[in-house]
Amino acid sequence: MKRMGLIFRSKANKALDRAEDPRETLDYSYQKQLELLQKVRRGVADVATSRKRLELQLTQLQQQSAKYEDQGRKALSLGREDLAREALTRKSAMQTQINDLQVQYQQLQAEEEKLTLASQRLQAKVDAFRTKKETIKATYTAAQAQTRIAESFSGISEEMGDVGLAIQRAEDKTAQMQARAGAIDELLASGALDDPSGMRKDDIEAELERVAGGSDVELELARMKAELSGGSAGPAAIEQGNGGGAAQQGGQAQQDTPPPTINYHK
Repeated sequence: MKRMGLIFRSKANKALDRAEDPRETLDYSYQKQLELLQKVRRGVADVATSRKRLELQLTQLQQQSAKYEDQGRKALSLGREDLAREALTRKSAMQTQINDLQVQYQQLQAEEEKLTLASQRLQAKVDAFRTKKETIKATYTAAQAQTRIAESFSGISEEMGDVGLAIQRAEDKTAQMQARAGAIDELLASGALDDPSGMRKDDIEAELERVAGGSDVELELARMKAELSGGSAGPAAIEQGNGGGAAQQGGQAQQDTPPPTINYHK
């Protein structure tokens, strides 16, 4: 049972950690702080209301006390000492109530000042938390975007995993096709495969064309030398060039039968 409880708690903790968004947590904390600040403000308003009520009662009692004093003065002026004594007695009782209310008034006033100061401090803390909250949210959002982009490019992202695999398969297929094309070109060049189009030549024909091209270059070079020397040695040089070419062709003909036909172009 202990192991089952441990496994359940660990998996629940992992699921909660995956589902938790720090930005939402910060917003919730800020909302709770605003609610507490609102309660403090309501407390300040309630204390101020009680203080104002006591202030009104004090005003009324002070007015009543002044009225009793005037009645006592008036009774003494009329020779009614008994009425004056009664008025002063009521004034004395009223003064006791006034003193008690003044003490309560001062206590409420001090409490109101404390709550007002606490409200101002809480407001400053809430404002600072809001600024920090927005900074943390912006930093977290930027880090999250950067991480997702990095995971996408590296191919370890769950969302971009299929795309990374598709790119890898495309690269593998491209490399395989390039290797196959190179192998086919080598086989065609070596003659192991026939080219039905006739465009590709085997190695023997390519060598013969190279030799024929060299002979044409030699003849053209001899003709140019003859023209530069004034034309006197032109025919001899050309004949010598033809002779050399014929001898070379003869040697080639003995080796390769039948010899290729070479067209000389002036």
